[in-house]
Amino acid sequence: MTAHVLQWVLSELASQRCVVMATVLNTSGSVPGKTGARLAMSSHEHTWVGTVGGAGLEHRVLQRCRELLDDASQPFAEVLTYGLNKGAKGYEVTPLDSLCGGRVSIAVEVMIPMPHVHIMGGGHCGEALATTLHGLGWDYSVHDTREAYVSEDKFPHAVERSSASVAGVLDGETASTLGRFSDILLLGHDWAEDQERLLGLLQLLNQTDVALDGKHHPRIGVIGSRSKWQAFEEAAREQGVPQALLDQVICPIGLNIGAQSPEEIAVAVAAQIMSLHKSVDPASATWRQA
Repeated sequence: MTAHVLQWVLSELASQRCVVMATVLNTSGSVPGKTGARLAMSSHEHTWVGTVGGAGLEHRVLQRCRELLDDASQPFAEVLTYGLNKGAKGYEVTPLDSLCGGRVSIAVEVMIPMPHVHIMGGGHCGEALATTLHGLGWDYSVHDTREAYVSEDKFPHAVERSSASVAGVLDGETASTLGRFSDILLLGHDWAEDQERLLGLLQLLNQTDVALDGKHHPRIGVIGSRSKWQAFEEAAREQGVPQALLDQVICPIGLNIGAQSPEEIAVAVAAQIMSLHKSVDPASATWRQA
């Protein structure tokens, strides 16, 4: 059961879903779940697997998992202690209406998926960004229509590599499947390819009230100038893409730190993704000085 729960947790995290896992740490007396028993709940429709013993204890734990998922933005952990008797007493013990009479401590951990960035364009900036992302322990995938620019030598740690045409790489994708990426970045060598990518992605994601938030649907970023973006916007509107969706696309990408070289641009882009991932406004962040 433990292996099954852990495998399920990893699968949900890989799909960019938050997960809460509850683990029985220790018990005393008569309790329904034994030490090491686990359950986990996903932010996707609050589905869950595993068990910490069932009955009222499990109901209370599941309720706490739902509460944490509804406000999950940062990793978090706590230990809950339950007395399985409505008259249970003790330091930080929550009494339950139960006849078991024992006591159980359960660790509850909120896990946030790390970013998985789809780099569309394997040139200098894409390669530098891949190196930075790997250093952070984040996943990345890469697409370039030029086969030599998605080689294993250039991108040794890529989860996915593709040198298909733009239409080919988007074929079979849906709004749901794109959810495996936290961010999709258009870094192509040819503006026409980036425009084709953008229009194709926005058509797939053109749903009512869709939020490109990096959680349910990927954030989309485009490298380039404001004039380039204005041309892309015009082309998208001509295809019926609503302005509300276009306004969520980030262009130009990267925090304004004066970046010029591919390596500096990679730092600026990764920092922006991190700030969005952790819901931190860089402009209002305060730094503690020694």
